[in-house]
Amino acid sequence: MTTDLGSQRTARLPLGALLAFATVVLLGCLTETLPAGVLLPMSTDLRVSESQAGQLVAVYAISTAATSVPLTALTRRLPRRALLLGLIAGFAVVNAVTAVSPWYPLTLLARVLAGAVSGVMWAMIAGYAMRIVPAERAGRALAIAMAGTPIGFAVGVPAGTLLGELLGWRYAFGAMALIAVALVGWVLWQVPPLRGQSAQQRTGAGEVLATPGFRIVLITTFALALGHNVLYTYIGPVLAAAGRVELLSTALLVFGIASVLGLWIVGSFVDRRLRLLVRCSTSLVAVAAAVIGGAAAWPVALLLAVAVWGVAFGGAPTMFPAAAARVAGRDADLAQSLTITVWNVAIAAGAYLGGAALDLAGDAAPLPWLAAALAAAAFGMTARRSAF
Repeated sequence: MTTDLGSQRTARLPLGALLAFATVVLLGCLTETLPAGVLLPMSTDLRVSESQAGQLVAVYAISTAATSVPLTALTRRLPRRALLLGLIAGFAVVNAVTAVSPWYPLTLLARVLAGAVSGVMWAMIAGYAMRIVPAERAGRALAIAMAGTPIGFAVGVPAGTLLGELLGWRYAFGAMALIAVALVGWVLWQVPPLRGQSAQQRTGAGEVLATPGFRIVLITTFALALGHNVLYTYIGPVLAAAGRVELLSTALLVFGIASVLGLWIVGSFVDRRLRLLVRCSTSLVAVAAAVIGGAAAWPVALLLAVAVWGVAFGGAPTMFPAAAARVAGRDADLAQSLTITVWNVAIAAGAYLGGAALDLAGDAAPLPWLAAALAAAAFGMTARRSAF
């Protein structure tokens, strides 16, 4: 039996359910990014080039961006827990297929389907987490649910890569399939059921986009995510241009740990200081990127700037969905799907824009300044109070 919104809200945060959401998010993060960590053995085993193996990451993001809005609109009427269980089962299947597939086309198809599953998951998980708690604690609940993202980058991806190196990349994907199976039981045990939206409650994407302030949220999200991905995607070449390529693994570790701290800070204040947090995030990313551009040759300054960057950006997967949900109200799931689409477009565009700038300049030195300019543009958009 499903219950309505009011009867599900409790005085205490339902940590069991929220941690289950965080694990689902972690699983989605790992499913998306793990091929980057096991690229070489995958390309050898599947008998394709490294660039073809790299497409296994790209098609995932493209599939997520292309399917998130239409699939979210189609599934809004479904009971939330039943949909979540279906998505977890989808992750289990696509990762199992990836683990055993002997053919590149089959693996590519599994990645396309995984991207579609992920698009719906990212869109519904935020609204689900925010609906099972009192409104004044929705931001904190969202921060816990989204904790899987920085944890995935800081711990999960390196751990999956290490497992792939020790036992083989197929075992890493097989392990994710097993995690998904275990998650089904956890969700049934801890996550309360909720109804989907009735036909009378559902609105179209155009109406959500017309909501005052919502487009500003999307533009700010795009600008900051684009700037971040221009720099993060090419941080290796940036450090190589500064003669500090040996600091790459250290810088990525510092960024991952700092991101977890940033998420904790955002989770503590997002319900009361959302606009301040977004302004701090966008401005500090701009400053950190500029410092990286000007002081990458000095290890202490570089790592401090990377730490600031990580803290400033770590809460972004919480801040922007919270802003979108706050503006959209009952259409939070569709609003999240639009936000996720913009986010994934920014990922792809960041890789393209950074690569084009790299080719044009002949080295990666200008990329931090380009990232700083985009983050500064995002900061400028936060002046619009209707969005934040």
